[in-house]
Amino acid sequence: MEITKITFASVTQKLNLLNVLSILATIGLVTTVNNIAGRENALLSLVGIMIGITLVAGKFGFTGGWSAWINRRDGRGLRAQMLILALASVVFYPILAQGSLFGSDVRGFVVPMGLATIFGSFLFGIGMQFGGCCASGALSWTGSGSTRVFLTVIGFITGAVWGTSDLAFWRALPGVRVNLTTEFGVVGGLGFTLLICAAIAISTLIIEKRRHGKILSYTEEGKQTQGWNKLVKGHWPILAVVLILVLANFLTLLLAGRPWGVSGAFALWGAKLMSTAGMDLSSWDYWKSSTALDRSVFFDVTSVMNFGIIIGSFVSAQYMGMFKLEWKISLKLVIVSIIGGIMLGYGSRIANGCNIGAFFSGVSSASFSGWVWFISAFVGNILGIFIKKSLSI
Repeated sequence: MEITKITFASVTQKLNLLNVLSILATIGLVTTVNNIAGRENALLSLVGIMIGITLVAGKFGFTGGWSAWINRRDGRGLRAQMLILALASVVFYPILAQGSLFGSDVRGFVVPMGLATIFGSFLFGIGMQFGGCCASGALSWTGSGSTRVFLTVIGFITGAVWGTSDLAFWRALPGVRVNLTTEFGVVGGLGFTLLICAAIAISTLIIEKRRHGKILSYTEEGKQTQGWNKLVKGHWPILAVVLILVLANFLTLLLAGRPWGVSGAFALWGAKLMSTAGMDLSSWDYWKSSTALDRSVFFDVTSVMNFGIIIGSFVSAQYMGMFKLEWKISLKLVIVSIIGGIMLGYGSRIANGCNIGAFFSGVSSASFSGWVWFISAFVGNILGIFIKKSLSI
């Protein structure tokens, strides 16, 4: 009984003004989206909120996992990502091969791969290091109060719009679509993907043990925290984080008819701002066949999910006590963050997506382009880290 009282008190002490505002923001977003764009988009905003809470409370991010491996040969983040890809592929491959889910049509992200994919993802990889985040991380860190990443988001939006203006050039370059389930069948394609995931995970285990003398544990941080405090303070088990993110992508497929994406919304937000300022973008190839500029942003699936991720991250950061705005940022970091954001935005547009749409959802859609994107972006991260160290950033 005493433990219950202490736990309840520890939770209620966190109910400050910002916590209340985060709850009101959640209710406001879902209600507004439902009233303007309907139930499906409102539910998708809830999926976004779930993702935001999970990313922050689970302390999960693609950039951090890649940086940990490149800098310290800490493979925990990479292994978690490979598990996410493997589980999502097991769920998605048969569904997408059939083309329907509970009677509704669904499609995957199978996009052409070529020079645009390679260069765009390479540029995105450098941007991950300069900007300090990936596409999903840009949302979760912004919701957590990172002023530095907010600057990255400004650059991201700018770069995304720039990318749409140049897209006709990049789309004209040769490219080929490779759907692994079409080429090898569901079993063969899935086996190919699982083999790559296993090979990467096993390689990290071998190299990590050589470097550290042991396999690093996921449970060392926060192991003294128990019960509800463990959830509130953000020490979520990595397996729970993996399962929730796979579930979130499945729910996105169910509700939207296609997998989770992030970066397309940045281009839309920037284009909306430019249209409001009086610029006509309707002649750009990217917007010619789209009605997005003429409708409320709440009709855009990616946007409502992104808004949800930001709010969910805000909610999670509040209850963890880690929301803090820091305005003391060096001019060098301001410049590097904005440049990194521009690279993220431009790279994601010409490469047909980011670490979520092109990599996570791409691989889960049986698109071989997802693995091409991963390799090029990872090389970009290596170069980005080298440049940062050289410039003492």
